Amino acid sequence: MPITDKTKQPYGILHGGISAMFAETAASIGANAALTEPGRVAVGVDLQIHHLNAATSGQLQAKATPLHIGNRIQTWQVAITEVNAAKDIAFATVTLASHSL
Repeated sequence: MPITDKTKQPYGILHGGISAMFAETAASIGANAALTEPGRVAVGVDLQIHHLNAATSGQLQAKATPLHIGNRIQTWQVAITEVNAAKDIAFATVTLASHSL
């Protein structure tokens, strides 16, 4: 994900809400890929995020790793890093619940 003026707060650094959205999106993609029961989707129920470093430009990447994949609840750990600087930007834990459509 690129850091642009639209993703920055007025002080010129990446907005924390953007990091939270990026973390939940990465976890949701992984959680939905892990679902085996047809007609269900994984939706976020809890997000804890720790902002480690400021970012002002460049590209971000998110890596989601499952901590627990159960029948109804999944918990994922997400690391957000700045690609070219190899700098840790944020670390999140996302819990998702399986919900029927």
